[in-house]
Amino acid sequence: MSARTKFYLDPQDGKWKGVCAGIADYTGVDVLWVRLGVAGMTLIAQQWWIVLAYIIVAWVAENKPNGLYDTPEDAKFWQGVRSNPKRSTAEVRSKFRDIDRRLADIELHYTSRNTRLAEEIDSLR
Repeated sequence: MSARTKFYLDPQDGKWKGVCAGIADYTGVDVLWVRLGVAGMTLIAQQWWIVLAYIIVAWVAENKPNGLYDTPEDAKFWQGVRSNPKRSTAEVRSKFRDIDRRLADIELHYTSRNTRLAEEIDSLR
């Protein structure tokens, strides 16, 4: 498992231990909604096992390393990889195909026999 696809606690953005912030970072959901969901499930739905699960996760999981993501776009990409790896690889393949097609067009333009361009170059001499 890659370091970027692993679940980490996020104490920098967290309130207590960073469990909700880690879940938000892992899933790409806003941390406010994760916190509201945990509080709502605990208090309103009386799912008290969530408190125990929260404590266990805070004890077992590692803290998020500093500099894990270079840019916010990098973080968003890895969140997409965690949520749906096949879609992410398809997107990367699609981008590479598009870049390859554009390079082929450029190569064709510069290597083809363009008589009008050759005449303009000759007229400049």
